[in-house]
Amino acid sequence: MIPQSTGLRALLAPVGGFGVTLSNMFRKTVTEQYPRETVPTKPRYHGRHQLNRYADGLEKCIGCELCAWACPADAIYVEGADNTPEAQFSPGERYGRVYQINYLRCIFCGLCIEACPTRALTMTNEYELAGPTRAGMIYEKQDLLGPLRDGMVAGPHPMAEGTTATQYYRGEVGAATAEQVEWVREHRPDDPTLPEGAGLAAANVPGPTAARMAEHVAGAHRQGGAR
Repeated sequence: MIPQSTGLRALLAPVGGFGVTLSNMFRKTVTEQYPRETVPTKPRYHGRHQLNRYADGLEKCIGCELCAWACPADAIYVEGADNTPEAQFSPGERYGRVYQINYLRCIFCGLCIEACPTRALTMTNEYELAGPTRAGMIYEKQDLLGPLRDGMVAGPHPMAEGTTATQYYRGEVGAATAEQVEWVREHRPDDPTLPEGAGLAAANVPGPTAARMAEHVAGAHRQGGAR
């Protein structure tokens, strides 16, 4: 039980309750001129989701569906499938064959991030999401996959020689090995991520939904006079 205040303390209690309000009344008002001027978000801002990759290019998502189960808004839909020697998309036995996030439902709470056992799903600082149709607000797997970086080779391809899924989860696997590169060269000779390929710029083409949404956001910026 909390003892009830008496005397002068009880008299000043209402003033203390409005302390935050009173302290902010005399501060300078700041108006953000969005979209003419964009203000950087905080580092841990909950924005658009991203499906991450390992350093050799394999996907981190294992299709376990824990993120979908944790979502309070039922915004995530996942279908897992088995990896095969000819199509190894992620370390271990399973990968996310279908991955959808409905941004008409998503409340950006971040519970899906906490549920992911492999840190496959994280949230970016991107908050400009707009589209003219309901279907255009549903991101597919190709829209959510993170960009390929130096040292990565696009999947599917075998795991690094002599490694296990646990070593991948622990971050002990580095860039793609020569054997992985040779496997991709044999099965997909026109892959842009090969050393002789077209390069990462050609490989990192956004999915159709993400591309259309980027066009709509850019058009809204031009209409709003963004700098």
